[in-house]
Amino acid sequence: MSILVIGGTGTLGRQIVKTALDEGYQVRCLVRNLRRGAFLKDWGAELIYGDLSLPETIPAAFKRISIIIDASTVRPTDDYTAEKIDWKGKIALVEAAKLAKIKKFVAFSSVDAPKNPHIPLLDLKLKLEETLERSGLNYTVFQCAGFFQGLISQYAIPTLEKQTIWLLGNMYPTAYIDTQDAAKIVINCLKVGEESKKYPLIGNKAWTPEEIVQLCERLSGSKASLSYIPGIFLVILRRILRGLEFTWNIADRLQFAEIKPLPNVVTNNSPDLLTLEQYLQEYFAKILKKLKETNYQQNSEVSFL
Repeated sequence: MSILVIGGTGTLGRQIVKTALDEGYQVRCLVRNLRRGAFLKDWGAELIYGDLSLPETIPAAFKRISIIIDASTVRPTDDYTAEKIDWKGKIALVEAAKLAKIKKFVAFSSVDAPKNPHIPLLDLKLKLEETLERSGLNYTVFQCAGFFQGLISQYAIPTLEKQTIWLLGNMYPTAYIDTQDAAKIVINCLKVGEESKKYPLIGNKAWTPEEIVQLCERLSGSKASLSYIPGIFLVILRRILRGLEFTWNIADRLQFAEIKPLPNVVTNNSPDLLTLEQYLQEYFAKILKKLKETNYQQNSEVSFL
């Protein structure tokens, strides 16, 4: 069976491509930059140029495709606005899928979207869900919370390098999940002949920022430096950035700090999922081993001289 993956160079998308290839699927990736997607080709995927901001480039990718997995979203540094990619581009994608009679359309939303339609990007996620519901396509929407991989630059590296970790005082617990586990769940859903459904794609424990910092401190043996940002500061900064068109995407991301938590934080109870403790323990073990080897080599060179 053939799969078209959009967003295959992203954090989750690349794991979906790898898992699908390992499971024996034929995978084609729609990419804007063929050079950037070269590693996907090395893995065995077929690359085809396409850009959601240019709807005319989409249909050619649908030839001999049975399943679409759309893991794309606008990046803060993109020249495109969220509305152009996460709304107009997705509408073009859904319409092309209908014309091509795609058997399965897999998309990604947010577990926070239903309670936070005031946040532009989450509102677009909700609109996509509604569009798929009306489309007549057999679809699956995975509602994500967050991924372990994003916590490395946010918490682990600053802890090791004794840099300040900036937190908001009102951040609520999030049930993060490893992207490899997430990809396995996504690909496994293709084997189930269910009709259209929505699933939370989340981890088995919800973590507050402070708990993640404490875990990083324990596993690294380093003391983290914390500083809290007043919420009003982010509101003012977001309004300033929103006033400049080329910083709209950054402003929209900053508004995530205004997310209203769900009444109960949903978690997964699967024992097969990698835990955050296991993930960070493996990461710090590798980093600390590398640091010891580097120090040993440097000391050996000094002794030798």
